[in-house]
Amino acid sequence: MKASLKACDVVIFGGGGDLAMRKLLPALYHLDMDGLLAPTTRITGVSRRELSAQDYQQKVRTALDEFVPSSIGDEKTWPRFKERLSYVSVDAGQESDFARLNDHQVGGDDRDVVFYLATSPDLFGSICSSLASHGLNADRMRVVLEKPLGRDLISSRAINDEVMKNFKEQQAFRIDHYLGKETVQNLLAIRFGNTLFEPLWDSAHIDNVQITVAETVGVEGRWGYYDKAGAMRDMVQNHLIQLLCLVAMEPPGRMDADSVRDEKIKVLKALRPISGANAYTKTVRGQYAKGRVNDKDVQGYFDEEGSNPESRTETFVALRADIDNWRWAGVPFYLRTGKRLGQRYSEIVIQYKAVPHSIFSDESNRQLQRNQLVIRLQPEEKISLTVMNKVPGASEGMNLQPVDLNLSLTEAFNDKRSPEAYERLLLDVMRNDATLFMRYDEVEAAWKWVDGIMSAWSQTSERPKEYASGSWGPAASMALPIKDGRNWHDY
Repeated sequence: MKASLKACDVVIFGGGGDLAMRKLLPALYHLDMDGLLAPTTRITGVSRRELSAQDYQQKVRTALDEFVPSSIGDEKTWPRFKERLSYVSVDAGQESDFARLNDHQVGGDDRDVVFYLATSPDLFGSICSSLASHGLNADRMRVVLEKPLGRDLISSRAINDEVMKNFKEQQAFRIDHYLGKETVQNLLAIRFGNTLFEPLWDSAHIDNVQITVAETVGVEGRWGYYDKAGAMRDMVQNHLIQLLCLVAMEPPGRMDADSVRDEKIKVLKALRPISGANAYTKTVRGQYAKGRVNDKDVQGYFDEEGSNPESRTETFVALRADIDNWRWAGVPFYLRTGKRLGQRYSEIVIQYKAVPHSIFSDESNRQLQRNQLVIRLQPEEKISLTVMNKVPGASEGMNLQPVDLNLSLTEAFNDKRSPEAYERLLLDVMRNDATLFMRYDEVEAAWKWVDGIMSAWSQTSERPKEYASGSWGPAASMALPIKDGRNWHDY
């Protein structure tokens, strides 16, 4: 990341909340540590609670000690970062409170301002309206919107429309932290920076694509919140669909915000609708039950505090998506995500087709393993390509076995710390670069596709299928690719 030394005010609504303390402020601290913040950049926490600047600084210090181990004993960055920190008490529902931001000279001296809304989306509209009423929506001011943007197309549109009454589209940055991951950005580099892959990136060479985001945690005491969202809204509508778009998009004319997002919206519009009876053949939803994860007994979804046994909210989704265009005709995209699964990882698997004819007649070579490109996003970030290779030795015949060609970002760049996703995204907002952020029409197209699935689910009495914690989801999810003559990558 190149240095960004233009002075900027970063104002975090929900500045004392979990997201700010766990992710946003540690990310800003790292940017400061790496010399990527201008000397006069200021960071202001905003919430209803009455706090002094000193109290807020101490709260941030405590969070950094917990979430940024390198900050402990750091006598260079912390004193500088501390001086950037201030605090303003504002009730988001009281428009008059926003005058305190003017009194605090937010945006003074024609400085750029980033308003990060780390609050409930229900407050996005009123916050933006109050900012505008106090003149805090000039072109040099930007607003960052955290997910989820609504529960469906109608509510998402209502939120976006309210924001757009007060800020222009180019001022709105809808964030998906998955797009800030180094490996996700490397997906673009792999495709469009090498002659090796792009000529083979189509239905003539690729058999199927699999995208998995697996979690070992449950709802972690947030049953009431999660039950209103579920895996489809929480993960598929944003994270998985965005990854699908980056895999499937056509090469953009330029590497700029609108060129990239224009190609992504074409993918979203080409997604074949899943509705009615198709929802039962193309999707599987589940709820986790008791089981063992990481050698520990864990509760089921209905054993969590505050649970309702009548809930039909899914904690697991697997589905087959099809893209109706020339590049991807006939190539299934299998998407899968869930809580309390057997392992925590996120990856994209590009499964290539088999060689049309094997010239190797040895018994062990009857089933040559197909080439695979595996892009692992977490917990480690790496890229591997599986190829067939001759087994060393002078034995009779040509014995082959699969070998992985690995690129570990950690090992390849061992002298560089891999930045967290929020670091890259916050810096991009300060630079006014929207390439890795979602545009209004992207959000709408994604919701339209997801709404069709959820509408079909709501019209049936069938409950989500139960699966044991520590497993890989309901048995029906294993069968989803099998009925197409395929398997999940890890089976």
